[in-house]
Amino acid sequence: MFNNLKQKLGGLKDSFGSVLDQEAEVASGGQVAEESETSIEDVGVKPGKAIGIGDKAKALLLRQEFIINERSLDEPLWDLEVALLESDVALHVAEEMVASVKEELVGSSFKIGENKSKIVEKALKNALLRVLSVDDLDFDEFIKTTDKPVTVAFIGVNGTGKTTSIAKIAKRLQNNGFSVVIAAGDTFRAGAIDQLQHHANNLGVKIIKHQEGGDPAAVVYDAIEYARARHKDVVLADTAGRMHTNINLMDQLKKICRVAPPDLVIFVDEAIAGNDAVERAALFNKAIPVDGNILTKADADSKGGAAISVAHATSKPILFLGVGQEYDDLVKFDPQWLIDRLFE
Repeated sequence: MFNNLKQKLGGLKDSFGSVLDQEAEVASGGQVAEESETSIEDVGVKPGKAIGIGDKAKALLLRQEFIINERSLDEPLWDLEVALLESDVALHVAEEMVASVKEELVGSSFKIGENKSKIVEKALKNALLRVLSVDDLDFDEFIKTTDKPVTVAFIGVNGTGKTTSIAKIAKRLQNNGFSVVIAAGDTFRAGAIDQLQHHANNLGVKIIKHQEGGDPAAVVYDAIEYARARHKDVVLADTAGRMHTNINLMDQLKKICRVAPPDLVIFVDEAIAGNDAVERAALFNKAIPVDGNILTKADADSKGGAAISVAHATSKPILFLGVGQEYDDLVKFDPQWLIDRLFE
């Protein structure tokens, strides 16, 4: 999982470190002698400020340190941006990460013998954490603390694993002691109700359904009323997969949210869709504000860019990653978990 991005970041960490080592070697080899008459005092240079030869010399004399300048990072920063783009990180996210790494490194002072790769790794981790740190939403805690029944609507395009994700969430909720009702709100696609019925039977979950072609808003409304009358905890509402360009189906989705307002709206897409998933997430979020995201097929995603970019594009967190076809193949997403995997 995410091997492509992991390898690229590992290589970049080493190349950044090599550049810093070369900078230290050059600085310690000639510039100190030239500036030996400089008054010994605190350098006082702040990150991001222009660095002069005198500043470098004073840092070397006082603490055997050197200060990195912007020019020496031009090439590795460019390589970083290219590597991120090749790993399906969205352009604006890649640019933000590059700017973050640049801001952290330029103007900072490092000891000559210090491990430069570790310094760069810290800057890369901080950049990733910044773009992944969006609105905090703990799905399990939300379900636990919200008035019952909690209604969760799942939206997205066709064929991205929305129905399977609903079944996985249902199993997770059951494991945590919650009762579940499923609303078969995809009345548009032939066979969608049967597919959801199959999962409901396997899990022993009640499913509320109408005939094919029926009003999906009515299905979700009936499911909520059923849950309320029988003191069920959670309603998981399926909706028809649709492209954001399908005006009729998008209007239908808005109607569902008016008639049976969900407590959570979750956007589902494939991790392997890369930048397509990022664009779709942003457009869906514009039409129907989402509260969180699920990325399916993450186990088949060697690049990892969508996992970084989708949260940033919607300003809403990734809640789970689908990592297989079994009901328990669902990983709760945490930014630190991803960062640890990329740098393990």
